[in-house]
Amino acid sequence: MNAAALRSTLRLTGAALRALLVLTAVTGVLYPLAVTGVARAAFPGNAAGSTVEADGRTVGSALIGQAWNGPDGRPDPRWFQPRPSAGGYDALASGASNLAATSPELLRLVEERRAQVAAFNGVRPSAVPADAVTASGSGLDPHISPEYARLQADRVARARGLDPAAVRALVREHTRGRPGGFLGEPVVNVLELNAALHEAAP
Repeated sequence: MNAAALRSTLRLTGAALRALLVLTAVTGVLYPLAVTGVARAAFPGNAAGSTVEADGRTVGSALIGQAWNGPDGRPDPRWFQPRPSAGGYDALASGASNLAATSPELLRLVEERRAQVAAFNGVRPSAVPADAVTASGSGLDPHISPEYARLQADRVARARGLDPAAVRALVREHTRGRPGGFLGEPVVNVLELNAALHEAAP
């Protein structure tokens, strides 16, 4: 390679490296910092992960469901319980069971869960709503239906020695309507409801 060709190659290589450095700084550092700054200023709660606090400490995210079990690993009657999770509410094992609606195994699981939920809450199996016995696609759904929350209210009140009407009032306060008034279904965020329950009766 002659001297002119070498200088041309070095010039092009230098230009490419400068472009790489500038684009890396702009798109890899400055842009993310700007977007994060705007998000934290405009939507501080969302930008921080929609965390929920109780007693001055973070107890979880309103976007991710979690189990509410006692020391024995079984559902704690003092708390509202979420819908089932195929991955045990382990964020590292997020996902569905992938069982078909006609799967005998799924039908068996649903019937077992229905009997367990009915016995746990002291109601008839026919009163148990669908979301109490079926897992979500992610396995991390933080919401339950208002029907399932109301079904649990008396059991929570008994376990905590509270007035059932007060617990049902908490459920009403934490029921979110359909987004936009017509999308989806009303839901109750289990973590937010349990945090309010803890605040009302630690």
